Amino acid sequence: MKNNTSEQLPENNDIESQKGSKKSSCMGFIIDTIETILLALILFLGINAVSARVRVENVSMEPTLLPGEFLLVNRVAYKIGTPQIGDVIVFHAPGADDLDYIKRLIGLPGDTIHIDGGIVYVNGQALYETYIADSPNYTGTWEVPESQLFVLGDNRNNSSDSHLWGFISEDAVVGKALLIYWPLDEVSLLTGATPVQAAQ
Repeated sequence: MKNNTSEQLPENNDIESQKGSKKSSCMGFIIDTIETILLALILFLGINAVSARVRVENVSMEPTLLPGEFLLVNRVAYKIGTPQIGDVIVFHAPGADDLDYIKRLIGLPGDTIHIDGGIVYVNGQALYETYIADSPNYTGTWEVPESQLFVLGDNRNNSSDSHLWGFISEDAVVGKALLIYWPLDEVSLLTGATPVQAAQ
C-alpha cells in the first residue's frame, strides 16, 4: 500500500507578499536614513548660522581668556541688538579676513576714548575695570568714527588692538562671545560676568 504524502507549497501570492514586505522594509530604512542625515545637516547649518566656535590662541585677553580655551560666539547678537561697552567680541582682523581677533569693546561710534595715567576714559568718564591684567602704560586720545568700534585686550600691555592700529568696522564683527565651554573645568559665562562700570 502506497503511502501518499502531499506537501503544500506556498502560494505565489504569499511569496510575492514576503518579497514586497522585504522591499518595503528596505526602502523604509533608506528613507529614514536620508531623513536623519538631512535633519542633521539642517541642524548643523542652522547652528552655524547663529553661532561660531572660536579657540583662544594668544595672551591678549588674559586673565579673562586663556590660550587653548574654546568660546561659543553669538553671530546674531548685533543683528537683533546693539553692541555695549564691555562686550567681548570676535571680529575679522584688520586687513586679514581669514584671521579673527578677540577683544573687549571699549568705544562705540561717536565716543571719545582717552587713556592716561593707567585709566581708560570714555567721553570723559573713567571706567572701572576689574578684569584687566594691568593698567595700560600708554596714553592717547581717539575719536571713534561712524560705523567703527574701538577695542582693547584685557591684557592691556600685551595686546595688538585699537591703541596700535586704530578702529575696526562694525561690518567686521563676527559676533559676541557668550561663554567659555572648554575645558570643562573653566566653563563660565562671559555675558554680563564682568561689566564695565563708571568709576564713582
